[in-house]
Amino acid sequence: MRVLLIATLALAGCAGPQMQRAVLGVSMTGIQEVPGPGDPDGNGTVEVRVSPRTGEVCWNLYARQIEPATAAHIHRGAAGTAGPPVVTLTTPDANGRSQGCQIVELGLAREIGMRGYDFYVNIHTPTHPTGAIRGQLRGEGTIRERPARQRDGVTGPNPNQQ
Repeated sequence: MRVLLIATLALAGCAGPQMQRAVLGVSMTGIQEVPGPGDPDGNGTVEVRVSPRTGEVCWNLYARQIEPATAAHIHRGAAGTAGPPVVTLTTPDANGRSQGCQIVELGLAREIGMRGYDFYVNIHTPTHPTGAIRGQLRGEGTIRERPARQRDGVTGPNPNQQ
């Protein structure tokens, strides 16, 4: 009886929902930079994809009308506040582009995915060392969950869903 109970509890743990990627997007401007002022002409876009299950954070960033960038980050901080960097992104190239992926702690990935509005992306330049352009993350900032499916009397993740 004890073995059956342990096996049942182990299978029940596998039956939970599986987390998927959260997709967050943002338009960046100098007006949003805190503390300002940021670059008055600068603007850009970024898409951030977060996988809380694996800790992977990926980005595709494009900055325009700013001088060559010196750094780019995802910072912790609500709208209107400055906060510490939590993910260092690759510095945008001469054309203002940056893309890549990085593994972060699972707790941080989950927090960014579920509470994207508490994070922002900004790009630094020599003239604007605290940030030239900034954008508060928004979008599908909740973790979508895959439903479990029943197969052969065992409930578990559906391997056919992404």
